[in-house]
Amino acid sequence: MSVSTRIIAGFGIITAILVALGFYSVQQVGEVRAYVDRIVQRDYAVILEVDEIARSEARMREARLTAVMHALRGGRGTATDTAEWQVRANETAAALGRLSATAAENRDTAVNGARIEQWRRLAQATAAVQAAYDRLRPASARQLELIEGGNIDAAITLGEEIDRQHVALSQALGQVRTVVNNTIEVGRRATQDVYETTRTSILLGLLLAIIISVVVAYTIRRSITVPLNDFMGFAGRIGEGDLSGDTRITGNDELGELGGTLNTMVIGLREMARQSRAATEDLNAAATEIRASTQEQAASVEEQLAAVQETAATVDEITHSGAQITLRAQEVIAAAQATAQTSDTGRTAVHDTALAMDAIREQAEAVAGNIVALSEKTQTIGDIIATVNDVSERSHLLALNASIEAAAAGEQGRSFAIVAAEMKTLADQAKSATRNVRSILGDIQRGINASVMLTEEAVKRVASGKERTDASQSAINELATRVQENVHTFQQIVASTNQQQIGIEQVTIALQNIRQASQQTAASTRQLDQAAGDLTQLSRTLVGLTERYRV
Repeated sequence: MSVSTRIIAGFGIITAILVALGFYSVQQVGEVRAYVDRIVQRDYAVILEVDEIARSEARMREARLTAVMHALRGGRGTATDTAEWQVRANETAAALGRLSATAAENRDTAVNGARIEQWRRLAQATAAVQAAYDRLRPASARQLELIEGGNIDAAITLGEEIDRQHVALSQALGQVRTVVNNTIEVGRRATQDVYETTRTSILLGLLLAIIISVVVAYTIRRSITVPLNDFMGFAGRIGEGDLSGDTRITGNDELGELGGTLNTMVIGLREMARQSRAATEDLNAAATEIRASTQEQAASVEEQLAAVQETAATVDEITHSGAQITLRAQEVIAAAQATAQTSDTGRTAVHDTALAMDAIREQAEAVAGNIVALSEKTQTIGDIIATVNDVSERSHLLALNASIEAAAAGEQGRSFAIVAAEMKTLADQAKSATRNVRSILGDIQRGINASVMLTEEAVKRVASGKERTDASQSAINELATRVQENVHTFQQIVASTNQQQIGIEQVTIALQNIRQASQQTAASTRQLDQAAGDLTQLSRTLVGLTERYRV
């Protein structure tokens, strides 16, 4: 059953209970009202009938006394007085009959045993009144007959007996009033009992309705709050980094679907955490290897720079030797013997120059090889950075999806939204770091390309210098064999020496370019080492962040 259906069903049950309680209360109030009305109407009717009997008896007595007064005044009673008394006597008899019938009827239809007993007593009291009336009426009729016959003395004597009968009738009527009052009191107590019973039943019904409503509300609340509490605890564990568990709340209702969605989300986060951990470990290992390689490359570049500086010093020495050769060639023009000696010295210097050129060429080729290897490693770093950037983009996308799921969960998804925000921040940091590293690698790659071009140009110039040095060596050898034949040959040697000086100067310029390129390569290598250090620190940070999630 869905949550909305549970709430509607609970509301329907409570409403039905309240409606039933309302109908029951109205019915009970109606019954109490009918009960009270019946008692009050009966008691009121009896009171009226008793009053009617008393009034009729009083009028009957008044008519009799009027007849007596008229007889005392006129010596004889009148037929009118007798007729008036007869009417009053009939009225009294009729009232007594009605009271007797009412008492009998009410006794048979009384509401409880106490009222039945009271109506029975009223019937007995009414019978006593009837008996007194039956004794009074014949005596009163006899008195009126004596008055009509003119026997006033006998009528007066009988009047004393009639007065005693009237007193007895009045006493009987007083007894009837006492019974009626007791009946009214019993009716009042019965009404109070019915009221108390009705109120108690309504209160019990209300209490039962409240208990049922509380049970229904508690059941519905428990069916909703227990899963929500479980979801809150589950989200709290996820916020603390525990992705190893699943929520136990599943089913076909809204809460069960929410539990299934949370389980699916945790499975995705768990897989993402595993992938992130594996990627960061690979990134850490690659960064460590790159840093070690860059450190080795930096040492090699430093060694190359030292070799280039040493070669430059050698070239300087060669330049100085060329100047000496030129001086000696000029001296040879003045003296052939000195020229021959100078030619031998120049041949030796050219041979050393050729060896130095070979050494420079080999060192330049080694520098070019190291630079090419460094370019290949920077390419590998670029591939790794692309992988890290792809991982960060996937992490950013997963964090966005997680944020959407957390927003759909509402208040219960707040802890998970914090986790998604942290993952998004981590992905942004990783992406920013990869952009910085990529920018640095671009600078390094451009420096390496420039170094490669400079190194190739240096190799070409060294080769050109080597060729010229070989030519100079051949010329000096020829000069040594023909120094004696023609002084003009020494002039050619001077010219060749000048050309050699120019070539050496070009070699010197090339070596300076190589040294500058080596310095740039060293600076780029140091930047690459710093970037590798930053990448290593970033990978360690990523490892630390992924290790907080327990899968």
